[in-house]
Formats: sequence, C-alpha cells, structure tokens
Amino acid sequence: MSKQLKPRRRRATRGVLWVVAVMLGLSALLRLGGPVGHAVAGEVMALAEAEPELTGVPAPVPDPNLAILLEQLREREARLADREAALETRLQALAVAEEQISRNLEALTSAEEELAATMALADSAAEEDLTRLTAVYENMKPKEAAPLFEAMDPQFAAGFLARMRPDAAAAVLSGLDPKTAYAISVILAGRNAAVPTN
Repeated sequence: MSKQLKPRRRRATRGVLWVVAVMLGLSALLRLGGPVGHAVAGEVMALAEAEPELTGVPAPVPDPNLAILLEQLREREARLADREAALETRLQALAVAEEQISRNLEALTSAEEELAATMALADSAAEEDLTRLTAVYENMKPKEAAPLFEAMDPQFAAGFLARMRPDAAAAVLSGLDPKTAYAISVILAGRNAAVPTN
C-alpha cells in the first residue's frame, strides 16, 4: 500500500511543480507583451488544456481579465505602430521639403549672382556711354554744345557738366542763357550740400 502511495505522491508533486513552472513562464511571457510572448503563452496554454493527464491537475481556467489585458496590449501596440508610421511619413515629408528648399536656395543664389553680374555689366556699359558722351561734349566747340545743353533738362545738363573738365564746363556755361546757366549752377552747388562736413 505504501508503494502505491509513493508513485502517486511523486506524480502529484511533479504535476504541481509543472503547473507552477507553466504559470511562471506565462507570467514572464505576458510581461514581455510582444507577439512572440503571446504566441508562446498560447501554445503552453493549449498544451496544458490538451493534455491535463500529464500534470494530474485539471487544466487552468483562463482568467477573463487576462484576455482583456491581452486585448488592451494589442490595441496599444497597434496605436504605437500607427504613430510610428505617421512619424516616419512626416520625417520623409520633411526630408523632401528640406531638399526642395536647398535646391530653391541654390537656384536663388545662382539667379542673384547672374542678376548682379548683369547689373554690373549694365552699369559698366552705362558708365562707358556716359564717359564717351561727356568726352564728345568736352571736345565740341562751346558755341555748338551750348544749344544742346540749353535744350536739356537742367538736372540732366548738370550731370554732364559735373563730369566735364572744369574749363570745358565753364566754356559751355558761358554760352548758355543766363537763367539756364543759373539753374544748372544751383543744381551743381546743391549736390553736395547735404553731405556732412565733419
């Protein structure tokens, strides 16, 4: 009789230890919360339910709160995956926008350099034209140049006279109508009146 009790006690002890080990394993896997943990826990539970005679203990009844917890964990994982995908999409959009801004900035810098070169060329050409025209007026006889300056707007005429050699400008001024000569002289005198003297 005592021989029969010993194997049963051993089996019962083994069964209880196996159940405790299964429960500890399930607890650890549930804490992991990942899909692998859920899969392994499901397999262990299925094994325990399918073969209760191995443990000598009836199969554990699943806790409804555990199912709710698992569902909440799955929902949370899905929300995190959605947020991560949205963040990745935003990062890609930002990278594309940053690249476009960089290209636009390069194009703007290039256009600005071309415009500056064109303006410098235009300024240089205009300056050359003014210098050439001033030389023409300087080399004209004062009697021939005076009627031209008489017909010009006083501001325009003052610009040319200011660029001319003083002796040539004086000869042209002397051939102008006194009112026109006075108006041009006032403009010439007032050009640097606003410049600080200190």
